[in-house]
Amino acid sequence: MSHILRVITLAFLITLLITPALAGDTAPETKAEEPAPPTPAEATLTKVGQIAPDFTVATLAGNQFTLSKQKGQLVLINWFATWCPPCKEEMPHLQKEVWEKFGPRGLVMISIARQEKADVVAPFVKQRQLTWTFGLDPERVAYANYAEAYIPRNTLVGPDGTIIFQSEGFEAEDFQAMIRAIDSALSE
Repeated sequence: MSHILRVITLAFLITLLITPALAGDTAPETKAEEPAPPTPAEATLTKVGQIAPDFTVATLAGNQFTLSKQKGQLVLINWFATWCPPCKEEMPHLQKEVWEKFGPRGLVMISIARQEKADVVAPFVKQRQLTWTFGLDPERVAYANYAEAYIPRNTLVGPDGTIIFQSEGFEAEDFQAMIRAIDSALSE
């Protein structure tokens, strides 16, 4: 019996060794290809028309900003990081073309630093002379309700709490579309 058991074990081991070769896998130790990263659209977790996920973040001024407490107001949420080149490029446009134009008309605006703390964000804001509210999301808790990746992002939330516009990246066409959406919402 011992001889039969050895033959069966040997046959089993040979089968394990040659099966991958017969299946066309000549290098069983090679890694599988990693999936491609998500596109900006795939990384976006929110949709226009849905209620914006609520969040609370600390602001540079030492206050708390809670989205649900802004009900009845038009709110622009800008997600950014100080190290992000398109974010830096967008900031002066947000100051001149959005905040200075629409803040006096009632727009509530907050830029939220993704994965950064006040000691990094405060000098960034001061150096650029940015005058709207800045929030901190050092653990990506708030951001995680809106997207998995990609900044800058802009989310425009209507007075009823629904998302009325959103974009990712900084492209002139999208930025102008956002300005039109803000102007239209404030004119209603």
